[in-house]
Amino acid sequence: MSMIHQIFPAADAGPLSTEQLERLYAYPDDRLRLSVNFVSSADGAVEVAGSSAGLSTPPDRAVLDLGTDLADVVLVAAGTAAAEGFTGVKHNDRMDDRRRRFGLSELPSTAVVTSSGKSLDPSAPVLTDTVVPTIVLTCESVPADLRGRWADAGAEVVLTGDESVDLAVAVAALGERGLRRINCMGGPALFGSLAEAGLVDELRLTLAPFLVSGEAGRIARGAGMDPARLELVSVVTGDDTLLMRYRVREAPSS
Repeated sequence: MSMIHQIFPAADAGPLSTEQLERLYAYPDDRLRLSVNFVSSADGAVEVAGSSAGLSTPPDRAVLDLGTDLADVVLVAAGTAAAEGFTGVKHNDRMDDRRRRFGLSELPSTAVVTSSGKSLDPSAPVLTDTVVPTIVLTCESVPADLRGRWADAGAEVVLTGDESVDLAVAVAALGERGLRRINCMGGPALFGSLAEAGLVDELRLTLAPFLVSGEAGRIARGAGMDPARLELVSVVTGDDTLLMRYRVREAPSS
């Protein structure tokens, strides 16, 4: 693991051990909790040449691994899964050890969100290259034959709306399956919709030490919403990278 230091809350000057970083990023309890992960350049870009990989640094990858390793399910939009080459989560020694120590199932599930079905080919690796069957969260308007081909590829197809995915229903469906630690890997439209629906508990944002310029988008995209107040939970740094955790504060009751 890269040398990572905690700068908020104030901590000892030395680098964090793997165990300390795990405790910092572990889900605090077994209630339904949705965290969103994003990396952004210093000037706000979320991708380079169509992928976030060009922005990632070793500390970002360490924290990204923690998000997956300690989750019950990885949630991703179909377009992001295609662009980033997602597969199902696979075994590795690091993950297996972590999940044993934290009392989790052998592997996290993967859940893919699509309202149109256009970005989710039945041969996509996120459906076919898996150990745990992928959950497809979709809606009635997607043609039945396409939904059938997803099922034939091994996916569990869950209808969560009529013309589009009802994200509150989708998140509840994951919780009903015991998948309460939800690690969302984007993309920006899914994050924007989840935020607008009040479903995000935590934002895990990496500020990467790059300038990109160009036309790259921002981490959230959607119809817009009243600003949601965030509470800074922790900041760690390494390799010129800032890694921040923000808790989304509940809106005050009227």
